[in-house]
Amino acid sequence: MSAILGVLGITSTQRPVDVLIVVSYILPPILCYPLVAVLAITPRTHAIRVAIWPIVTLLALRAVVSENVSIGKSRPEAFDTALRILMFTIVVRTFEWTLAKEPLVRHLRPANRAPSTLMDALDLISNLRGHGWNWSRGLYVPRETRPTHRTLFLVYTCLSTVAHASLFGILHRVILTCCPVGAIVAIPDGSTLFDPTLPFPARYLRSSILTLCAGFMSYAMLQAGYDACTVLALVVLGQDPAQWPPAFDAPWRATSLSVFWSRRWHQWGRQTFLVFGGYPLAAVTVFGRPGMVIGAFMASAALHDVMILTLDSRIEMWWMVVGFGMMALGVLVEDAFRKVTGRRVGGVVGWIWTMTWLALWGSLIMEGFWRTGIFGYGTLIDWVSPVRVLVERLVVDFDGWFHAIEREG
Repeated sequence: MSAILGVLGITSTQRPVDVLIVVSYILPPILCYPLVAVLAITPRTHAIRVAIWPIVTLLALRAVVSENVSIGKSRPEAFDTALRILMFTIVVRTFEWTLAKEPLVRHLRPANRAPSTLMDALDLISNLRGHGWNWSRGLYVPRETRPTHRTLFLVYTCLSTVAHASLFGILHRVILTCCPVGAIVAIPDGSTLFDPTLPFPARYLRSSILTLCAGFMSYAMLQAGYDACTVLALVVLGQDPAQWPPAFDAPWRATSLSVFWSRRWHQWGRQTFLVFGGYPLAAVTVFGRPGMVIGAFMASAALHDVMILTLDSRIEMWWMVVGFGMMALGVLVEDAFRKVTGRRVGGVVGWIWTMTWLALWGSLIMEGFWRTGIFGYGTLIDWVSPVRVLVERLVVDFDGWFHAIEREG
């Protein structure tokens, strides 16, 4: 392996990014991405894709281990983290396309547009959930509730971008005020949702409340990013609103874990989790659906662990494994309930069950991210002093009141 890496020019010493590094190390795997996408939609190219994928993987590895703009700094810069996640995405998605023996087929294009290999390849690259493609069978697409007129759709989406970015900034400030980065000596570059000064019940009640806030914060961040990409795709690429259906379906209204994860939360990683976890575990075991559920959630745990490792290699994997593993267990418990009673989990009781389980075990997932210090960076809300001051005052008062009640109790 070291000989192969040596041929590729990989050295043991990472270097800061410059023009030479970008052209020699970073661009090659990025350029391979659309190349493999073109091959994936072209007939009789399966053998070529099989031959190219190891090269793409090695080039991506070469890019990751050869550059580092964070040399001498306590934690990775955003560029390093983004590059590593991009390289991981390229490797994973090109592998998915390599597995397909037949060409991938797109059946949703902008109105009055002739088929174009280049545009189909670009859509394949950016279309994580496969909306409008034959490889996304069984994908749930939320019902469209936004205006259908193109201009009104753009205005609505722009306003949604601003609203969700603002919500993200406010909730980010809420959690950062309760869990400031660097406040815990044992976690110098991050923080924790679990206040060590509180007794066990109060500690986990507080962490559950913060986890729900973090869940809404994650939703707002992802929705704002999706809205921004939607606007760019319509304005720059001339795509149709129909190509950008809603990413979420009001996840706070989910009345079961199955519905939350399969319909109401975003489905961008659905195919990846099934290909790398769900399908293999279901195929090699006799468990059927339980194997697919466990495999998909374990693949999700692995992906999220890769994300946090790009931020802090010291974070232990068990945060993700236990957190997502318990999500799988919750879904299987709902399946067992349905088999025993003949009824699906739902209604008010189902909503309470879902939110309680998400808050309880989701706290482990959020804790893994929070320990990396990923949310220690500023947001636009931090530049709006009156809003920041108001949010911090309200949060400090509430947290102080919460601690006071526990001391009196």
